[in-house]
Amino acid sequence: MNDLNFRTLDLNLLRVFDEVMTERNLTRAAHNLAMTQPAVSNALRRLRDVLGDDLVRRSGYGVEPTPAALTLWPTVRDALHLLRESLAPGTFEPASARNAFLLAMADATAAKLMPALMDIFDSEAPGANLRILPLTTRDPRDLLESGTVDLAIGYFPGVLAELGALHLQEHNPNFHHQQLYVGEYVVVMRRGHPLAGKPLSLDEYCEARHLLVSFSGRPFGFVDEALAAMSRKRRVVLTVNQFFTAGRVVATTDMLTVLPRHFVGATGMEHELAACELPLQVPPVHVDSLWHRNATHNTAHRWLREAVARASAIEFRATEPTNAPPAAKRPRPPKA
Repeated sequence: MNDLNFRTLDLNLLRVFDEVMTERNLTRAAHNLAMTQPAVSNALRRLRDVLGDDLVRRSGYGVEPTPAALTLWPTVRDALHLLRESLAPGTFEPASARNAFLLAMADATAAKLMPALMDIFDSEAPGANLRILPLTTRDPRDLLESGTVDLAIGYFPGVLAELGALHLQEHNPNFHHQQLYVGEYVVVMRRGHPLAGKPLSLDEYCEARHLLVSFSGRPFGFVDEALAAMSRKRRVVLTVNQFFTAGRVVATTDMLTVLPRHFVGATGMEHELAACELPLQVPPVHVDSLWHRNATHNTAHRWLREAVARASAIEFRATEPTNAPPAAKRPRPPKA
């Protein structure tokens, strides 16, 4: 874009562009902007004329962005976000809030974290609500970048390593994180399994039949990487994408699986399962919350992050953040 183009550019066109890129659908974008679809199409045409690129092309029931649009969009979105925050920062009052928050996490994390988090919501923000989406990746940055979720909670070693490297190079990363707790994985099997109730040797572990929990469906996990470094391997005969499914399957078979230690007690199946230490060294599990930098100073998002941190402190006996008041934990109804 040259100087003349920018001087004559109607900046309202960028709002239309941002909404179309978010929705990938002209009808939904028009609804969100309180415009007609022809008006949205006209705005895109005018922006195409200025930028000299098609920006989007029709695809199925929506539109697909061009490479130039994908390159431009993060800058446009960040600029619009900063402008909104500067002109109308607003404040978040939990007691009267009607926000809908979207979180992504694995079922094992949700099973442990959600009871305490809902206690906080019920007592402090009873009008707000939560939607939990399944976490299907170790790199949720696309979900956060697109605004699909507000916060991702999980084990993201590759992402955090990259963010740490950027920080050392004095870059300003697009994503921020906060450690919630440190956990560990254990071997889990049915109570009556021949290997239950005793220390497990590496040979016994490698010779057993295994169930792997893999968000991506890839039949090779961090345990397999650790075994490969020792020139050993195991036989994975089943791969599933949920910890609950893994617990149920091993409770009724002779397969072994690896689950977070905290999850065994949250399954409701602990009387059917036996756990023991892994017979090899694997890194500890650092569970973090991860968010886009644009949300850092948003008051509603800041309250959400603090609520998640306090819920984690309650459930995992971690140290509560100093900037978050302790949550009064209400008694829960007895199990039926």
